Amino acid sequence: MPGMTSGVGTSNALVAEAFRAALRHQLFIVAAIFLALWLARLIAAGRWPGRLGSGGDAQPAGEPEPSGRRLLRVGFGVLWVLDGILQAQPAMPVGLPSQVIEPTAASSPGWVQHLVNNAGTVWTYHPIQISAAAVWIQVGIGLWLLFARQGWWARLGALASVGWGLVVWAFGESFGGVFAPGLTWLFGAPGAVLLYSVAGALLALPPGAWRTPRLGRVILAGMGLFFAGMAVLQAWPGRGFWQGTLRGHPGTLTQMIRTMSQTPQPRFLAQIVAAFANFVAAHGFAVNLFTVIALAVIGAAFLTGRPRVVRPAVAAGIVLCLADWVLIEDLGFLGGLGTDPNSMIPMVLLFVSGYLALTRQPAATAAPVTASTAAATAGAAARPETATGPAVPAASLRGRVAAQIQSAVRSLATASARSVAAAGALGVTLLGVLPSAAATANPNADPIIAQALNGSNDVVDYAAAGFTLTDQRGAPVSLAGLRGKVVLLTFLDPVCTSDCPLIGHEFAAAARLLAGNSSQVRLVAIVLSPTYRSLAVIAAFDRQEGLDHVPGWLYLTGTLAQLNRVWRDYGVIARDLPAGAMTLHNDLAYVIDAHGHVRQIINTVPGPGTAASQSSFAVVLADAARKVLGT
Repeated sequence: MPGMTSGVGTSNALVAEAFRAALRHQLFIVAAIFLALWLARLIAAGRWPGRLGSGGDAQPAGEPEPSGRRLLRVGFGVLWVLDGILQAQPAMPVGLPSQVIEPTAASSPGWVQHLVNNAGTVWTYHPIQISAAAVWIQVGIGLWLLFARQGWWARLGALASVGWGLVVWAFGESFGGVFAPGLTWLFGAPGAVLLYSVAGALLALPPGAWRTPRLGRVILAGMGLFFAGMAVLQAWPGRGFWQGTLRGHPGTLTQMIRTMSQTPQPRFLAQIVAAFANFVAAHGFAVNLFTVIALAVIGAAFLTGRPRVVRPAVAAGIVLCLADWVLIEDLGFLGGLGTDPNSMIPMVLLFVSGYLALTRQPAATAAPVTASTAAATAGAAARPETATGPAVPAASLRGRVAAQIQSAVRSLATASARSVAAAGALGVTLLGVLPSAAATANPNADPIIAQALNGSNDVVDYAAAGFTLTDQRGAPVSLAGLRGKVVLLTFLDPVCTSDCPLIGHEFAAAARLLAGNSSQVRLVAIVLSPTYRSLAVIAAFDRQEGLDHVPGWLYLTGTLAQLNRVWRDYGVIARDLPAGAMTLHNDLAYVIDAHGHVRQIINTVPGPGTAASQSSFAVVLADAARKVLGT
């Protein structure tokens, strides 16, 4: 799938350190968000003493949060935070698209691959920004669920969980593989993050929905239908699950488990998973039969909605899910690129919360009348307001704004600690959302990709060696004649089929980025072949690579004596290989300022020549030119 790689290795030290530096910097911002909110609350409380923590989303007396909802909120809040922490692993910026997202999408239909590839391209173009954004979005949503227990804050956090979960499910998990062959509950279908979205939707329901057994029956019925459907898929012949080995090769389940056992992990766990793989290879039919029966029986029990029948099914479901989580999914988050603990833990949280909603309803009692509530009631009665608004005449615009500010400060003063923490969690989430949105809108790759491939550039300041050569149209061009312009200079072999065309494309992309400064910049290439240096050859190269329409592009040639002197002055190697092959050469670019001084030397080796690396090199070239221009 094109666009899923930047050409940078997952262990690249420069990218890993840049990622850690970004997270450290943003961690200070997170701390500042919570500190600012807390200080603002204390200052506001000083203006309205005695009201600190009396308002906000505090739970009304006598109405405890239903146990099923609390389990779902706390459980998925912890999972989101854990997922955010896992997203902070150093290999994520480079490894996630090529080693997680792409393999997941590989067996899906073409339209799914195309959709996922678009997201992968954004990630590979902006590995640091998007990786860090994913960390804070997930940590923020998790904290939001943990802190916001009731009220509109809580429902807003639940909806954030739904939205981000669907984004990750579609682009990160390729819709959980539901459109791919071989769909099975054992491997995590329908995708862990879809279950996060389902949980968010349940948490966003009105509070009254959790105070009757009906919601519990609905949750269990949905889980029952899911388990029954997965049992049918697991039993379907021809899908490779009934055979531990097939024609001397591992069956589908055996191969999956053996692959997981090779994941970097503690030795004892790898031994357990490998031993189970051997057991499945020898007894594949029995293992699959047990799985089909267990899924069908648990699903049927959930569908009854009867507590006495559901209770043992819940216990059996927990055992089955935990066994699958350890023996087949191998915990799901090991190996340095695991982004979540897979689907079994979220699934357990869902059907256990359904059971609690079915069997444990909180007893609602009237809230006792306290001095504070009596005073609030009396104050409300004394205010001269009607259903349509205040009875006083309309104030001026300045007065209305002042009243709104006063109301906001009063709300902050009376907000509970949970409400303030939930507001901080929203800030953490936005710390991820806003940079990721900006990165998505930016079509140019991060310069760090080029730096990771070729290292940092040399910053220098010396007079560039002069030359007088002939351009692709036969006109004389000298470096002295380009004085007053910033010159981006490189050397290209017109018959090269590897690096030189890619470098030419990078210069063309740099020209597009510098369109606003096109009159001040010239992009110059000097021919780099002792043999192939005629005007016809360089003109053909320009046409073939689409450089003949690039503004400010000059491709220069000359006599062999002229070229040898230029190559020597700029430290460029140009040596023909045997049998008329292309020239052996190095790849360099020089940034020459308007006064004729070399200001940067850029290693332009394009490496694998991916779309991300080409765009990144173009950004490096354009940024270098802008720096010299002072823009």
